[in-house]
Amino acid sequence: MAVGTGCSPSTHGSKLLTDADAGKLTIGVRFDGPGLGARAPDGHLVGFDIDIATYIAGQLGVRAENINWTEVISSNREKALANGEVDMVVSTYSITPERQKQVSFVGPYFVAGQDLLTHRSDTDITGPQSIGDKRLCAVKGSTSARKIHDMYGRDAQLVEYDRSSRCVEALLANDVDAFTNDDVILAGFASEFPEVLRVVGQPFSTERYGVGLAKSDTAGRSK
Repeated sequence: MAVGTGCSPSTHGSKLLTDADAGKLTIGVRFDGPGLGARAPDGHLVGFDIDIATYIAGQLGVRAENINWTEVISSNREKALANGEVDMVVSTYSITPERQKQVSFVGPYFVAGQDLLTHRSDTDITGPQSIGDKRLCAVKGSTSARKIHDMYGRDAQLVEYDRSSRCVEALLANDVDAFTNDDVILAGFASEFPEVLRVVGQPFSTERYGVGLAKSDTAGRSK
């Protein structure tokens, strides 16, 4: 259970804890993930990751109204942490050995799996074994894009955008045959277009979501 830090910056050397001691935090989250991190009609951010981040902030003594929410995308999360633009990242952030070279993770707090989102009318795509000749969309810098590259290499018909919402737009416009990402992310978009889109439901990876901190933030990670 978390308790008050009572530490000075010179004692713990952690920007996260220094900012928390001051009663404020800047947290990087998704803005385009239905059910995870997205703007509600009234402008507030809502979703599972938002709830997780708000809870952690509260345990560090920071009230919800004193959180500065900053949008991060798959390709800039490491940079945002390294540059001190955010105190932590809570954005469906898969813990991987490669990322652990640049980021300190706490977790996992959720386990997902890479899957496929396609049209309900498409019966050809039944799982990863059926995507070899299909046009796929993935998010730049995501573990999903890397998985497809590892599976198919240069033969992959992969289109990459910086946001999940762009991949969904491409799928709806029939510019791609499927969008690959984590099942929980895809489920959020499927819920927005239930008559048109479906999640295949054959996950082919294990994605452990963690809270990302600056690599040097040992004190913050321990806290």
